[in-house]
This record gives sequence, structure tokens and C-alpha cells, in this order.
Amino acid sequence: MSRRTPFLAVKEATAARMLDMRTNEFRRLVQLGALPQPIELAGQVLRWRVSDLEAILTGAVPEEGFET
Repeated sequence: MSRRTPFLAVKEATAARMLDMRTNEFRRLVQLGALPQPIELAGQVLRWRVSDLEAILTGAVPEEGFET
């Protein structure tokens, strides 16, 4: 059986699904600084680090939240 390689970074819709929320709710929380900002790849492509999203679930996020 082959193991599936986990993603290192995901699109906005996938990041929202990982947190079981609608994309517009996810986007609003990112704008407020409650969720991490995306990283920019190749000057145009935005992705969210899976490790940042997992940190939310494990409580490893700084109390002051993520930088905006």
C-alpha cells in the first residue's frame, strides 16, 4: 500500500475545508488576523501552510494571533 504524501500548503478553499468553515468566513478571519496569512509562490499563487493551520488546532498559535 502506498502512503499519500501530505500537502505542505493548500489553496484557500482547501484551508477553509480543513477548518470546516465556508471560504468567506475563512477569508474574513484571515483579514482580522485570527488565521494565518497565505504565502505567495511565484509572485501570484497564494497558499496556506498546512503546519500553520494545524497549529490552530493544537493551540500552538501565539495569543496575539497571526500577523496581518
